[in-house]
Amino acid sequence: MDILLTPLRRIPVPRGDVFHAIKASAPGFVGFGEAYFSTVETGAVKGWKRHNEMTMNLVVPAGAVEFVLFDGDAETGEGTFRSVTLSPDTDNNYQRLTVPPGLWMAFAGRGSPENGGLNLVLNFASIEHRPDEADGRPLEDLPWTWER
Repeated sequence: MDILLTPLRRIPVPRGDVFHAIKASAPGFVGFGEAYFSTVETGAVKGWKRHNEMTMNLVVPAGAVEFVLFDGDAETGEGTFRSVTLSPDTDNNYQRLTVPPGLWMAFAGRGSPENGGLNLVLNFASIEHRPDEADGRPLEDLPWTWER
């Protein structure tokens, strides 16, 4: 599966930390179309979606989010799954996930309910969103068991 995980810098500052996301010289940067934030409640799942042109660069600056990627045939469910959890809470999980076009992806909120259940995703996308360039499927179409 052709994804890229890039460790990111978290710079401690006395009145609030700085979290790096992406720069033009970074691996995985293939252009800029738009950047947007998405929230997912703890325990909730969003997906499946496959972009046909867009490269996504995903960063989780608050909470924790599990991303599940599928490279295979969505009709039969045959293929390879990979799960990656991103979070700023530990240095090892503060990373950027680069997802090229052609992979199915869904994601679930995994942050602690004590922080208000806020799980925030930044998508630094290579192109502007167009409804005609992505495909979607119901969660039950692919054989992944989501922990609730």
